Amino acid sequence: MIHQDFQLNVSILLYPGQFKLYSGGLAWKKHGGGKIIEVDKADITSVTWMKIPRSYQLDVGTKEGLFYRFFGFREQDVSNLTNFIQRSMGISPEEKQLSISGHNWGGVEINGNRLCFNVGANEAFEVSLADVSQTQMQGKTDVVLEFHVDDTTRANEKDSLMDVSFHVPTSNTQFIGDEHRTSAQMLLEVISDKIGGSGPEAAVVTFDGIAILTPRGRYSIELHQSFLRLQGQATDFKIQYSSILRLFVLPKSHNPHTFVVITLDPPIRKGQTLYPHIVIQFETEAVVERDLTLSEEVLAEKYKDRLESSYRGLIHEVFSKVLRGLSGAKVTRPSTFRSCQDGYAVKSSLKAEDGLLYPLEKGFFFLPKPPTLILHEEIEYVEFERHGAGGASMSSQYFDLLVKLKNGQEHLFRNIQRNEYHNLFNFISGKHLKILNLGDGQVRTGGVAAVLQSTDDDSVDPHLERIKNQAGDGESDEEDEDFVADKDDSGSPSDDSDEGGSDASLSGGEKEKPSKKEASSSKPPVKRKHKSGADEGSEKRKPKKKKDPNAPKRAIAPFMYFSKAERANIKSSNPELATTEIAKKLGERWQKMTAEERQPYVEQSQVDKQRYAEESAAYRSAAAPGSGDGSA
Repeated sequence: MIHQDFQLNVSILLYPGQFKLYSGGLAWKKHGGGKIIEVDKADITSVTWMKIPRSYQLDVGTKEGLFYRFFGFREQDVSNLTNFIQRSMGISPEEKQLSISGHNWGGVEINGNRLCFNVGANEAFEVSLADVSQTQMQGKTDVVLEFHVDDTTRANEKDSLMDVSFHVPTSNTQFIGDEHRTSAQMLLEVISDKIGGSGPEAAVVTFDGIAILTPRGRYSIELHQSFLRLQGQATDFKIQYSSILRLFVLPKSHNPHTFVVITLDPPIRKGQTLYPHIVIQFETEAVVERDLTLSEEVLAEKYKDRLESSYRGLIHEVFSKVLRGLSGAKVTRPSTFRSCQDGYAVKSSLKAEDGLLYPLEKGFFFLPKPPTLILHEEIEYVEFERHGAGGASMSSQYFDLLVKLKNGQEHLFRNIQRNEYHNLFNFISGKHLKILNLGDGQVRTGGVAAVLQSTDDDSVDPHLERIKNQAGDGESDEEDEDFVADKDDSGSPSDDSDEGGSDASLSGGEKEKPSKKEASSSKPPVKRKHKSGADEGSEKRKPKKKKDPNAPKRAIAPFMYFSKAERANIKSSNPELATTEIAKKLGERWQKMTAEERQPYVEQSQVDKQRYAEESAAYRSAAAPGSGDGSA
């Protein structure tokens, strides 16, 4: 058995990985995880070596017409691997020379799905016909090949080949024309036969107006034979099926929606954000009927036992079946885990985002945002933690789950309800994952065991308590727009700027409680003004001061900027929530956010405060005695 580190050339870019050659075939795995390429010995039709700058490359052809190209072999590896291939596979590797003359004229050789441009007996370059989107004539002597656009990062990180033009003179002896067709048209017909037509590839099936949560928006999803396209109002993505690692079909318990997740390697990019998972949300009960635009011949030859001519059923099932048949990707569905409400997931939060944690047979998947897939093989240990830093009333209702990865990264899933503990613990134990603080007698003080010892189901909701603590004891009967602070708007309980009040309750803890003695004897005195009977009767209810319409608009607190940005997202992800529930969720998310996560909203508020201060100064100076038209 021979192992060799090398690089694989996929769509121009190079990816390092580990190469394994054995008597039954070969395999390659990308460093850091990803799709594994395996080729059985019986499927290999050709093996070719070529000397390239700084190393050797190995080309492997298969019965399906596919070619795999591996880079990075040393000179001493060539003879060792050649002998092994001859002995174990009965194939004699050939040798090809790379043309370095720089000439741009030569001959075309089409072998399977490869088009090689040769200068004499040496190869100048080659392109994969599987990447060709369409072919066309330009004039009478030029053939233009246009290539698929791939919106994954491997195509975005460097320049991509968009088209190639071949000039075929009428005197060409390889593709001989006649009175009806030129030599260039003869070449065009040969290439078109290989790629299945010269026009743009038609969509096999289309799903319109589909809600996608990441990257967010409504898209029309087109499934083609070799790629899928997401067409939105402002953004389009084109993704080759070779970039799809796996599909996940995960229903939302007691909810009219189902997640279908497409996991990619490499991910797609939108702006500066990478999306390794496309999270699609379908209506669970929606029924559709779709006919595939594939001929019976293509179905029988290319997609035998993988696709049918038409489908009728639930939309998420039809979508996943067609995509699985076209791409060949495997589908993962919910595991044997069941929550206390007989669902497939437990409610939790990750990085200040509420969502669902799905315990799967080979990993955990948190959805919808940020979509986080954790494989069991990547986990070093898990730890059940007591929720927050507050008192028993907080920790008895919720607990946290910490997942530590072998690479040192940690994922903390917070606010899991106490009654989910037993189901989660039994499931994780059954997967033989290391549980750091339970199951081995190492229960620490303040651990999750303290949560389970409490049988008080009427514990106070910690999120509601935080909101109450921040609201304070004072209440106002006036409308929000009429509330006026003494100096600025930093009195908002959600404002974490330096000008505001204490953020003690924002870190998950409760306000510091005084001792019993202090509670009974150290209350701050309440100052009261004693008025005469006449004054008391006349000032019981002051008339409301009329608001000046010319007064500057007050500054907006950071929490309000956050609410404006996230309210629509929560509403679209959870259309069944009432307005009050959405407001509560916004408050919960704000409490869990770190100072760094709040910073953009704080900066917006500070800019608005500066605006308010400047406008207020101008307003006061205009209203001061001796200014304006009425000055004496």
